[in-house]
Amino acid sequence: MPDAGEVTQLLARASSGDAGARATLFDVLYRELRRLAEGAMRAERANHTLQPTALVHEAFLRLAGTKDIVWENRAHFFALAAEVMRNVLVDAARRRRAAKRGSGARAASLDEWDGEVYDRPDLILDVDRLLERLRAMDARQAQVVEMRFFAGLTEREIADAMDISERTIKRDWSMARAWMRKELAT
Repeated sequence: MPDAGEVTQLLARASSGDAGARATLFDVLYRELRRLAEGAMRAERANHTLQPTALVHEAFLRLAGTKDIVWENRAHFFALAAEVMRNVLVDAARRRRAAKRGSGARAASLDEWDGEVYDRPDLILDVDRLLERLRAMDARQAQVVEMRFFAGLTEREIADAMDISERTIKRDWSMARAWMRKELAT
């Protein structure tokens, strides 16, 4: 993986229409997105309905199909990638929930974030709903939750992508989780 400065340069060249930079960029970033999706899905069961490749491909196709985006930097790319992955997962959760019509649904718990979240459409939809409310109160915390929960980035990766300290990311993650737990409990 090229360093953040190289990625930012590739993003700038791709945004200005350089097809070669765009091809190189998406090749490099696709591999990084695939690695992140694999990490996020590692805790899932082997026969899971949504595989990392499917998640990344859908997100990647949505990103690649958007020609009018001016990529600011690596953080901007990964923030948008996390948002797109979130949209893919929320869409899939809505379809699964509609198919089940609520049968066997149970209350969402943030303690399950490290478990089988992709099989829990109710949890994905609850987090999505809360994330919109959190974004109105603290956009950075919402971005941290989105990158951690939906893109599977570690605190270190989020700090690198957003170019802020890991300590700040840990604090934002902790505060956001506490707020979301409180909101889910009420």
